[in-house]
Amino acid sequence: MVTPTTRLKLFLLRLSTVSVLTLLAVPVLFAASPDAPRGPQKVVYVAQIQGIIDLGLAPFVERVIQDATQAGAAAVVLDINTFGGRVDAAVQIRDSLLNSKVPTIAFINKRAISAGALISLASEKIVIGTGGTIGAATPVQAGQPGATAQPVEEKTVSYVRKEFRATAEARKRPLLIAEAMVDADIVISGVTTKGKLLTLTTDESLRLKVADYQADTLEEVLKVLGLEGAEIRPVTMNWAENVLRFLTHPVVSSLLITLAMVGILIELRTPGFGFPGVIGVSSLGLFLWGHWIVKLAGWEELLIAAIGAVLLVVDLIFIAGFGLAGFTGILAIFAGLVMSMVGPGDTPQFIVQTTGRVVVSVLLAIAASLVFMRLLPGMPIGRKLILETALEAGKGFESAPTSDHALIGKTGKASTALHPAGIAQIHGERIDVVSEGELIDAGESISVVRVDGNRVVVRRIEQFTNASA
Repeated sequence: MVTPTTRLKLFLLRLSTVSVLTLLAVPVLFAASPDAPRGPQKVVYVAQIQGIIDLGLAPFVERVIQDATQAGAAAVVLDINTFGGRVDAAVQIRDSLLNSKVPTIAFINKRAISAGALISLASEKIVIGTGGTIGAATPVQAGQPGATAQPVEEKTVSYVRKEFRATAEARKRPLLIAEAMVDADIVISGVTTKGKLLTLTTDESLRLKVADYQADTLEEVLKVLGLEGAEIRPVTMNWAENVLRFLTHPVVSSLLITLAMVGILIELRTPGFGFPGVIGVSSLGLFLWGHWIVKLAGWEELLIAAIGAVLLVVDLIFIAGFGLAGFTGILAIFAGLVMSMVGPGDTPQFIVQTTGRVVVSVLLAIAASLVFMRLLPGMPIGRKLILETALEAGKGFESAPTSDHALIGKTGKASTALHPAGIAQIHGERIDVVSEGELIDAGESISVVRVDGNRVVVRRIEQFTNASA
């Protein structure tokens, strides 16, 4: 027989068992509930480093790191597949990576050669895919299209080698391995021999502690880094960064220099400020702005170029002939433009090549401006710039003295350079004259072609004769 006491004990036992089971089930149900609060999802920024590494790429990487820092991202992944590019651009990216407060990961998605190797070594972690390569970073001087690249001087190799070593030191990677990627004279037993640049495969880079992990997809990269399930935010170049890469392209830079010089020279030889001046100033502004943003042009380069432009203007407008001020101005402009196109790590050969491009651009500009000024009087735009309508006395216009009209057809010589105004000696008298927009040097023979109001208009005799023939 079950007594009341026994029944009470059984009831209490069942009650305690149900209570324990309920307490154990609550956390599980709470965790499984869709309304249960969760921790913040991690975010990973992903940027592509593809193709040629140029100056426009550095500001893009810097922006990605800044955006990731402000967003509190868990990491920045650089998806790298490149044969290299400019050393100075790679150095700027390297500095941004070393200074980053957000963990940076280089995902070598096939290859990181030359400048790409420096960017990879500067990242906090390196993940390499199957069949990947990293290395072969000795600087070379590119020749003509289709020609073989030439080796550079030892001091340039030494600079790049030290950049690689310092980067490896900062990221605790093998120093000699990094240096051997740049200098073929470094020998590492069992790894590389003298005269051979070091390039590592996937297995070699993992064995030598250059790469940290192996993965073939972005999802696998996040998994091996403990970021599985993180939100992926791909970042692409915006329109301004694409424009910047376009403006800093060597061919476009040379074209901007030519347009700037053509516009400025034509504007200096024509009255007022018009379309050529706008083109010249705009082209020069775009050139300097692009190189300022990519950190090639600084205050020093801008100041030197500005001083040169001022000296050139002073010589062409206020000083008769072309003298020391004009020559110094051209040299200063040359120096400012060349300094704006070279950066740290650029080889002496590259600097010479850049100087040659600037010289050719300026010479083309001078030649184009001279041809344009020769043809200007006969062009529709020239007729708008140069007043050719005579103010005839018979129609009520008579502002010039009668003696001025008597000068028409007479010849003489320019006493000063006509830019386009100046002084000429005509029949023993010094007379204020103006050319038809062309530059006439002092001592050249001139002829009076017309009188416009109180202006005595002259033309070089050789042109006058040819026009009459």
